[in-house]
Amino acid sequence: MSTSKKRKRKMFLSVLPGEQIELVLALDGIIQEYYVEMLGQIKTKGNIYKGRIHNIDQALQAAFINYGTGKNGFLQVDEVHPEYYQAEIKPGKGHKYPPLQKVLKPGQELLVQVVKEPTGNKGAFLTTYLSLPGRYFVLTPGREQLGISRKIEDEKERERLKGIVQELKLDQGLGVIVRTVSDGQNKTSLSRDLQFLKRLWKEVRKKGVAENTPALIYEEKDLAFRAARDYLTEDVSEIWVDNEEVAEQVQEFVSLIFPRRKKMVRIHGDPEKTLMERFNLEKQISQIFSREVELPSGGRLVFDQTEALMAVDINSGKIGGEKDFREMAFKTNLEAAENIPRQLMLRDVGGQIVIDFIEMRDKKHISQVEKALRSALKSDKARTDVSRISRFGLIQLVRQRLGISALSVIMESCRHCQGTGTTRNLEWQALQAQKEIYRLLRRKNCPSPLEFPVDQDLAVYLLNHKRDKLVHMEQQFDNQVLITPREG
Repeated sequence: MSTSKKRKRKMFLSVLPGEQIELVLALDGIIQEYYVEMLGQIKTKGNIYKGRIHNIDQALQAAFINYGTGKNGFLQVDEVHPEYYQAEIKPGKGHKYPPLQKVLKPGQELLVQVVKEPTGNKGAFLTTYLSLPGRYFVLTPGREQLGISRKIEDEKERERLKGIVQELKLDQGLGVIVRTVSDGQNKTSLSRDLQFLKRLWKEVRKKGVAENTPALIYEEKDLAFRAARDYLTEDVSEIWVDNEEVAEQVQEFVSLIFPRRKKMVRIHGDPEKTLMERFNLEKQISQIFSREVELPSGGRLVFDQTEALMAVDINSGKIGGEKDFREMAFKTNLEAAENIPRQLMLRDVGGQIVIDFIEMRDKKHISQVEKALRSALKSDKARTDVSRISRFGLIQLVRQRLGISALSVIMESCRHCQGTGTTRNLEWQALQAQKEIYRLLRRKNCPSPLEFPVDQDLAVYLLNHKRDKLVHMEQQFDNQVLITPREG
């Protein structure tokens, strides 16, 4: 395959300074991955803390850790590194780990990393098996392992990378996971990344000894930095950014890893259109937050989240009038099988997922739909396990949740329907209002003062929570912004 055919992916970074970052990865204009980060919200995933055991629950075989963020974190027995064991006790018969209450004690200090953010009444999920991500490697202190990304499929390349890591000689007690982007990289680049991670681990370890408990020891980078570190691969042909400062940061990173592609980073500076509007991505983004998603031939996917699982229903929609019902059902189910994995990735749906396909009787059709679903799931970074289509037309799928989904960041339980539905929260609405105000103020023919009517709840929120940002915009553009409540 030629290089030009490979490089069809584009990266888009939309920034509202000091407030929000959106990251989109699109292939031929179709969104493959979407991430959003509100800088005002506390993010802890990936952070390393020095914490103290508050108490140990014998029934759960878990420790609750005070690591300084308010709610205690949850540490399961299988996430406790043996170096923290206070006594040498063998596991009981039929058990893999010793009783937690006999090897740990309340008040004990330990380094923990956040694996999953706290949700609802649940505290953060923690581990003592730390990992530090770099560009080409993930360093794993305490685990002398050498893992290579399963997405590097060429055996010769896997052996080459394994040989390079062995030549570089890891310190005792350290392991690495070789990331997908290491494919084809030379020894110098790989060595530089590994040396950086070794220095970082020394700093973390030193700070972990010196700081008083509880304390933040290592903080994961923001989305703009992670976009270049984690998502910038060889097949990305262009990076579009609508903020000059962030564009410069990304350009510095690109210059290091792709020195021959200096024009890769491009700036969107048109105040008449947002970056997402320019590349026709707005509708696709809005579908991520929608209960219903349209299929190419007129069918619909309907997503309903319950406490225990996500249910996905497939409706035939407009193509229900075709003469051959069996062909109609097959065509709709095939489109659904190709589109559902993408929606699961974009929404970062985890846990149990049940898909209700339109009834099919032809075994060949059933087999093709199953094959299409499995094929589409191959591009998912998360681990998945999928069943066959049952005689009731159902497929059960289990998917690993990778991080904080865009839905959990932006959506909140509706105050009017007692949580049975969702709506865009006021923080999100306020950010969209600020983006629009920012765009209008940048126009040459912007009126002075600029009147900006919004719903009453949003007007109160803007004036109470975003006044400083609005004042900053007024000073920046030498204009006045009047937030006025809309009637009705």
